[in-house]
Amino acid sequence: MIRELHTTIDGWIENWELLSEGWRVGIVVFALVFGTAAVAYVASHVVAALERRFSKTRNLWDDAFLHAARKPVVAFVWIQGVYWAAEVAYRYSEAEIFSANEHLLRIGFVWVLVWAILRFVKEGESILTSPMKMKKPMDYTTVNAISKLARAVVIITAVLIVMQSLGYSLSGVLAFGGVGGIAVGFAAKDLLANFFGGVIIHLDRPFKVGDWVRSPDRNIEGTVEHIGWRLTTVRTFDKRPLYVPNAAFTTIAVENPSRMSHRRISETIGIRYADVREMAVIVSEIRTMLENHDEIASNETLIVNFLAFNSSSLDIMVYTFTKTTEWVKFHEVKQDVLLKISQIIESHGAEVAFPTRTLHVADSLRLESANAKGPDDEELGPIENEDQGSDKSRPAQRTHSGSSAEATGGGEGSS
Repeated sequence: MIRELHTTIDGWIENWELLSEGWRVGIVVFALVFGTAAVAYVASHVVAALERRFSKTRNLWDDAFLHAARKPVVAFVWIQGVYWAAEVAYRYSEAEIFSANEHLLRIGFVWVLVWAILRFVKEGESILTSPMKMKKPMDYTTVNAISKLARAVVIITAVLIVMQSLGYSLSGVLAFGGVGGIAVGFAAKDLLANFFGGVIIHLDRPFKVGDWVRSPDRNIEGTVEHIGWRLTTVRTFDKRPLYVPNAAFTTIAVENPSRMSHRRISETIGIRYADVREMAVIVSEIRTMLENHDEIASNETLIVNFLAFNSSSLDIMVYTFTKTTEWVKFHEVKQDVLLKISQIIESHGAEVAFPTRTLHVADSLRLESANAKGPDDEELGPIENEDQGSDKSRPAQRTHSGSSAEATGGGEGSS
């Protein structure tokens, strides 16, 4: 069919003598390009109509195939049409720029095919990980790793096919790759280490996209946004992106708090020494409250005990786990638990202790201070008034610091 079309076009150009040959060739080239645009427009709308029709079915893969093939089909039409136009121009102009038509056509076909496959792989990735399209969606990290591997295989295969079509020997290319791979390996050892680190992350799966991770060995903490072949992007809690080379995860310890089953409440609450008689009852009621709390995991470790005699308080240890692992809800549950504990303490007339210090001053030091300042010292009055509670006791205190006879007389005078 293509040969018959070329023969028809050649006959029309050679036999139609109303215009010069250059004009006739230009008209044919314009007609081919215009026809290509029209066919591409029609093909795009046909594929779109099929896509809308098949979207009503339950099969998701035909939708993915049509959506992936829509733009490559239009590109294929343009490549074929432009090739025919270039062939006509080359036959009558013999310009060197058109001598590469055959090679460009082959490369264009390979490119269109690779483009369609990559788009289909991307559509399949979105289907397999979507909870709206799958009853049991697959893990995004696993699907993303398989998708990357498939794209890498397709691209490498396409490059080899293109090189073969351009006349390069694949055996020579592979031999060069084997010899040059050693030099490349030494030159790009860090790049290769990060690449294999990414492979290990995808195989071991210590974390996935969306997990909260942190490392006690490095200053790394945040939410995983992307796992690449060289870098892993972690969004810290102050919203800064942190780019970590994948090789780092093979040498450091990584915590994944997102996979915790419960969150822990561990608090030490102190009451006053004056409330020691209420200690047993308070501890018992706190334990009962936690065992009956709707958000506390009673099947996990639950400890409420009198812990120690502290310097200014009697300490109670509260150790339990919540059912929720959500950060915000956990703090709401913890607040509710602490408020109920404070209510239990107050209901028994006790109080939560705070750091205090009692200073005991010996009587001999107080009397020496009074003698040093003298009986008329203005500062002695307020101090003794605070200790004794009455101004009438002040003469007795002063005479007592003098002699026993004066103390007796002072006592009679005061009575």
